Amino acid sequence: MLRKRFLSSATLFTVFLALFRSPAGVAQNQVLGQVEIQGKTKVDKTSGVWVDGQYVGYVKELTGDKKLLLLPGEHEIAVRQAGYIEQARKVTVEPGKKTTVEISMQKDPKAQFPGGMTSEVKLEVTPDRAAVFVDEGYVGTPKEFSGLGRAMLIAPGKHHIRIALAGYQDFTTEINLRPNQKITIKTDLIPGSITQAGPAIKSN
Repeated sequence: MLRKRFLSSATLFTVFLALFRSPAGVAQNQVLGQVEIQGKTKVDKTSGVWVDGQYVGYVKELTGDKKLLLLPGEHEIAVRQAGYIEQARKVTVEPGKKTTVEISMQKDPKAQFPGGMTSEVKLEVTPDRAAVFVDEGYVGTPKEFSGLGRAMLIAPGKHHIRIALAGYQDFTTEINLRPNQKITIKTDLIPGSITQAGPAIKSN
């Protein structure tokens, strides 16, 4: 059965996602503080995470060698999922300490979904943990729209697709969909500096 994900119409950050084993890395990690985001439901765990306006991954993966390590000070954490109300809060990170942020995503009663005929878009993207934007609205990660029975259902017409991940250059493309058309977008993101990632856009 096709997994239907209906889409709503539509900075540089200081974050480290890996621990380094070198003496310099260990010393640096003693200065950083950890932010752990906890959610109970599947929606919570697959929601995207932004730190100071930059997408860093989805909740479930930000553990282990990808745990969220930030410089001490105040940071804004935002958690987003298409069709759900954004959760945003400011946290104060202290050196060598862990701050836990608990989330519970709630459905957005104002979310709009395409009516009538739709078109189907599948994604084959590496890395599949990137953020996907349709007409500059966040909709999820490529992993959610790849494989058997998974795809985005989008209203026919012209749409702008952007795929972004910190440390990689953005991938962008324009599509013009016919009713009931099925297409697959394939790309490997090109590594680049963190400043080459485009700005994060809030979903509606």
